[in-house]
Amino acid sequence: MAWGVGRVLRERNAGLYLGGVVVSGFGSSAMSLAAGIWVKSLTGSSSLAALTTFCVWAPALAGPLIGTFADRTRRLPLLVRANLVLAALLPALLAVGPGWRLGLLFAVLTVYGAAAVLLDAAEAALVAAAVPEGLRGDFNGLRLTANEGMKLVAPLAGAGLFVRFGGQAVAVLDAATFVLAAGAFALMRVAEPDPEPAPAGRWAAEAAEGARWLWRHAALRRLVAAGCATMLVAGLNGAAVYAVVDAGLHRPPAFTGVLYAVQGVGSVVSGLVAGALLRRVPERVFAAAGIALFGAGVALRTLPSAPVALAASAMIGAGLPCVLIAALTAVQRETPGALLGRVAATANTLLFAPTPSRSRRARAWSRCSTTARC
Repeated sequence: MAWGVGRVLRERNAGLYLGGVVVSGFGSSAMSLAAGIWVKSLTGSSSLAALTTFCVWAPALAGPLIGTFADRTRRLPLLVRANLVLAALLPALLAVGPGWRLGLLFAVLTVYGAAAVLLDAAEAALVAAAVPEGLRGDFNGLRLTANEGMKLVAPLAGAGLFVRFGGQAVAVLDAATFVLAAGAFALMRVAEPDPEPAPAGRWAAEAAEGARWLWRHAALRRLVAAGCATMLVAGLNGAAVYAVVDAGLHRPPAFTGVLYAVQGVGSVVSGLVAGALLRRVPERVFAAAGIALFGAGVALRTLPSAPVALAASAMIGAGLPCVLIAALTAVQRETPGALLGRVAATANTLLFAPTPSRSRRARAWSRCSTTARC
């Protein structure tokens, strides 16, 4: 393959890493949808159903602090242990039912969200050690592509499993995917130095170092700020898509699903070519081109034409990931290994806080991916 995807897949560590991310992403996407449906079916409350997303997303606000922990232990063993902890935690949802036990679901989802932030930070830092620098753009793009592919099938699988067997079955499925992910990570071979011990009582100061590094590094600061602004606009665009379908296209609400699917295809294509493009142009140029493509797609949605709306969705899907891939790739290259967990977690918080529905295990990214629901 001309753009290096084949080389990424031939790398043992990269292949195992992608396998772990894909399988856990499948379970997470299925669980993210099922949790809201589960609460809605038990209570009839849309507000409580929406609270499931908030529980998973809220720990992202503590990203810099949680990311500090990823810098104070070896990342590969941390990934294995964290996935196994989640696998052991999810079966607790077998006890969920009407009444007070519903609180168990919200408690588990909150821990789930905190673990997702920790996994994001550890995985981003591990990539810098496990994947050669020249392949990181290809790797980050391929990881986005894999996650987008999971999001096209996992929610349907989760909904079908929920309808047939209930939410407990989805929880068991998700637990199994975390076991498989832990196995994939355990097979990786990465030389990691032992981290320096954390100074006693200085966790807050340690966490702030990630933000300070981003602020002082002009290139990273601009990329992350551009990504944050773009994601904020993406959230507003997501809120407007239903009005576009109704008032602009005069189509039934189900047509929104078609636009989402086309947008997901655009993101898949963008992820596949990202590495080749990043080898030819600087990250800032790649990000700027993606933002321009995204903006053009949003503008085209104002035209009352279904074919134009479909083309606009593809443009949005292709453009939006560019700034995220560029930012993460630059963070992995420019940040010292000892700070990378904190810096990556801080960047993730800034990038995804404007759109809460994008929490990685709720939004199923990883790390630099986007959703088709923006």
